[in-house]
Amino acid sequence: MSQRPLRIAQDRPFKVLGIQQIAIGGPSKTRLQKLWVEMLGLEVTGTFQSERENVDEDICAMGSGPFKVEVDLMQPIDPDKKPAVHTTPLNHVGLWIDDLPKAVEWLTASGVRFAPGGIRKGAAGFDICFLHPKSNDEFPIAGEGVLIELVQAPEAVIAAFAGLAA
Repeated sequence: MSQRPLRIAQDRPFKVLGIQQIAIGGPSKTRLQKLWVEMLGLEVTGTFQSERENVDEDICAMGSGPFKVEVDLMQPIDPDKKPAVHTTPLNHVGLWIDDLPKAVEWLTASGVRFAPGGIRKGAAGFDICFLHPKSNDEFPIAGEGVLIELVQAPEAVIAAFAGLAA
């Protein structure tokens, strides 16, 4: 295993601003909707399907404005194919990042493992990428079993979080 220097906060060229989303998987979106939409009152704001990612999802929202948090309710298009978005009920957590390209560059150089696919447009239209849930010899830092999505925050979200810090 390669040794990388420990990075400290002042070296980090990006900020994690807050939670952008949580993604919940199950064999049926209908059952997930019963709780999240009908019982808890979240609003369905969009849908997304991707055969490549084997996902059929409803994009829901709680809160508003720059503090809105997505709750993605996901079922697989084909339950026998991978990725199996329904086998881990809490599929992933999405974090707002103020500078995604710098974050990816710095984290990679620091030994963080990313899932295949690189930076790309996500279901909600923001640039995204994923930290791998498992480390390996080349990249000894990972999500320790949790898939973590890094999401490029739009300017309004960056400004709103900056206002909280003031």
